[in-house]
Amino acid sequence: MVSFRVVLVEPQNDGNVGAVARSMANFGFKELCMVSPCELTDEAYKRAKHAGDILRNANVVSSFEEAIKDCFLVVGTSAIITYGDGHFVRIPITPREFAEKSQGMEEKVALVFGREDIGLTQEQLLRCDVLINIPAHDDYPVLNLSHALTVVLYEIFALQGKPSNPQPCSLDEKELMFKYFSDLMKAIKYPEFRQEKTNVMFRRMMGRAVPTRWEYYTIMGVFGDAAKRITKLENGKESKDEEGD
Repeated sequence: MVSFRVVLVEPQNDGNVGAVARSMANFGFKELCMVSPCELTDEAYKRAKHAGDILRNANVVSSFEEAIKDCFLVVGTSAIITYGDGHFVRIPITPREFAEKSQGMEEKVALVFGREDIGLTQEQLLRCDVLINIPAHDDYPVLNLSHALTVVLYEIFALQGKPSNPQPCSLDEKELMFKYFSDLMKAIKYPEFRQEKTNVMFRRMMGRAVPTRWEYYTIMGVFGDAAKRITKLENGKESKDEEGD
């Protein structure tokens, strides 16, 4: 069964943190990790009500990478979205769409929420596999931290016990797929200045798709055959060049 880690990146208001803990308890989520949080005063525990244990057991770390360590999927949240095929970094799905895709996963998933004032940085967004956006009115689309978290956790909770999706590929398999894709770009001499963004685009696309094991093996088969063919062509070219010499 999928296991979720709620990650708060540099939360600034301890009352919000307490409300986050209460929402987590409401929907059965227990693992909280905070990156360089504000000091938790009595206000946090008052807002947490009967979820004080979640605050007391929270893991506090100093870096974003440490917070998402060992997670199969990193899910970022943002109130800012972009439109157009070229703006893939901020192309989101809704909490409900993510909840549906997460059914059937068996590894750790990080649900990442940014600072109350500026959210997640561009660098942190690039590391996320999936981006969630909660549809809201254009006049004021930015939700309070604890409110946004409540919406996301509710959608996940509401689907628990329903028929799951096919088994997704594992964390190691997914990272190997990203490596093969990167290696393939190098093999075909894809423009170097485009490789980093293309790698991020492929990671984000696969994050939204959540490929199954069958889809993973199909994609890897294509990458493997392509690599073999490129190697064969390159070796044939080298042989001809040697004969010419």
